[in-house]
Amino acid sequence: MSVPAREPGHSDNTGFRMTQKTVTRADLAEAVYGTVGLSRTESAELVERVLELIGDALTSGSNVKLSSFGSFQVRSKNERIGRNPKTGEEVPILPRQVLVFKPSNVLKSKINKSMVVSGK
Repeated sequence: MSVPAREPGHSDNTGFRMTQKTVTRADLAEAVYGTVGLSRTESAELVERVLELIGDALTSGSNVKLSSFGSFQVRSKNERIGRNPKTGEEVPILPRQVLVFKPSNVLKSKINKSMVVSGK
């Protein structure tokens, strides 16, 4: 199991900051374990179940809205003509379903504030 690199003094629920660039399922389970107090196994099962429920809802055509975080939606894209950038050849792009995430204003604000604080 991967444990995130952490440094003290950030505002998440555990009082630690995850400094790696990608947060994994194991990282989420570890955060649940440290915050909620469930066993590591129960924490991993909880994370898996939540992700499974989100996936099932999206697969069935429902939108998923998480308050203060954002919403996930499956959209249909029509067929269109694309172009191979190397050869310039036109290629049809078939109709497909795409997953779209729209962050909430709360999340956008939080991200923008963290960018100002960190100087990025």
